[in-house]
Amino acid sequence: MMHKKYAESIMDIRSLKLHNPIILAPMAGISDLPYRLIMKPAGAALVFTEMVSAVGLVRAQGRNRTFELLDSRPEERPLGVQLFGSDPDYLAQGAQLVASHADLIDLNLGCPVPKVTKGGGGSALLREPAQIRRIVAAMRMVWDGPLTIKIRSGWDFENLNYLEIGKIAQEEGVDAITLHPRTRSQGFSGVADWSHLRQLKEALTIPVIGSGDIFTANDGLRMLAETGCDAIMIGRGGYGNPWLLAELVARLHGQPWQAPSVEARGEVAHQHLNLALEILGERRTLGEMRKHLCWYARGLAGAAAFRQTINNAEEIATMHARIDDFFVTEALTV
Repeated sequence: MMHKKYAESIMDIRSLKLHNPIILAPMAGISDLPYRLIMKPAGAALVFTEMVSAVGLVRAQGRNRTFELLDSRPEERPLGVQLFGSDPDYLAQGAQLVASHADLIDLNLGCPVPKVTKGGGGSALLREPAQIRRIVAAMRMVWDGPLTIKIRSGWDFENLNYLEIGKIAQEEGVDAITLHPRTRSQGFSGVADWSHLRQLKEALTIPVIGSGDIFTANDGLRMLAETGCDAIMIGRGGYGNPWLLAELVARLHGQPWQAPSVEARGEVAHQHLNLALEILGERRTLGEMRKHLCWYARGLAGAAAFRQTINNAEEIATMHARIDDFFVTEALTV
């Protein structure tokens, strides 16, 4: 049984009050507006945009694809906006530019992707604690709302400095910190070391949010219990699985949980596809929704054949038809 504090408390991040300790991670190429609109009602207390380039925002100074990442709807609020970059001035200006869109601003210090780290952003900054201090101070000066950072345990196993970075962040006025306890060199391989979360929680007074290897509700509940972290952040475990969040909410409140039927999974797949079409348009939807629809089919018989037909689909109507064929047929066989 989960400790009752998680079922009853409201988590505060500065002025922002969250009704449960479940947060949807910012994920490049994944957490766009259609995805967030699916995951929010499933149980996410806070959702994030994909990470946004501070340089892209400042240089554009107007409407472009970077600014499109900030598109939102009232029903998904509160909304966190995650910025990345390496220059304090650009990140401070970026914070000012997103202020009217954001209920919370997060600084990405964890992305391991070479495209980001080669520019000095993401987890590359973990090698420069003094620069992190300058960046956070600059952002804090222009933004008085909730400010958080997301980090990894370090650049590699020889440089585990998450405690140092956490203390710097707290000293400079950060309101909460998310730790994915892998190193940059690990990428997403190996196992996240949850002991780092417990150590960080013990070292700081600000809220600590845990991320990494939460693929089932049992994983999420165990992370909360074992580490003492204040909240959990759902990333890859939520791919095609909004029911992970729904089950977590139910179990945190001591309520019964029943897994969705195959037909229910198909209905949500239809809903997600319709939202994407409405928001992104047909061309982008055909590209973006292939991965999401394939994820909805994971674990079901015939999923491989379904993936093939979805990846070859050239019209939205074909995607809808394949969803009907697969999820209805599968429902009749279980």
